[in-house]
Amino acid sequence: MTIAYRTPDAADGPALSAMARQAFVDSFTGVIDPEPLAIYLEQVYGPAGQMQRDLGDPAIDWRAAYLDGMPAGYIKLSAMTLPFEAAHPEAMELRQLYVVEACKGQGVADALTEWLIDTARSRGAPEIYLAVFDHNQRAKRFYARHGFGEVGRCDFVTGPQVHDDRIWRRML
Repeated sequence: MTIAYRTPDAADGPALSAMARQAFVDSFTGVIDPEPLAIYLEQVYGPAGQMQRDLGDPAIDWRAAYLDGMPAGYIKLSAMTLPFEAAHPEAMELRQLYVVEACKGQGVADALTEWLIDTARSRGAPEIYLAVFDHNQRAKRFYARHGFGEVGRCDFVTGPQVHDDRIWRRML
């Protein structure tokens, strides 16, 4: 399996959105009720969704993995947006990390996370934050392996449902 890594552009948007939509469905079907899930998927991964806007935002850094020319995963880095008052003013945030099921356990998420840490460090960030769904044990184990630890909580809202996310931090 040969994975190529690069910065995606607007032309990659539809394929990245489709990959992210499927990754989100794989992770959260049964956790988020079907109607709020469908609305969320359209708002974030639809043709005019947040993902398309983020691809065009110069304040968000992206790295994507491609397997045979198709997106296999991606990660996003930005200035801090999470509601955590103790964060350093120069802190950065891992906004999303998704990898297709077929590539999980193949080092793709590790490579993307290493890029994120190196990029944040090169920008002078003293720490990186992320939010992870409290019941996503696989993700929590992964982030712990990469030096992140839980420091707080926040809400993740999908329609009428409020989910418990945990805020994690890694010092650089």
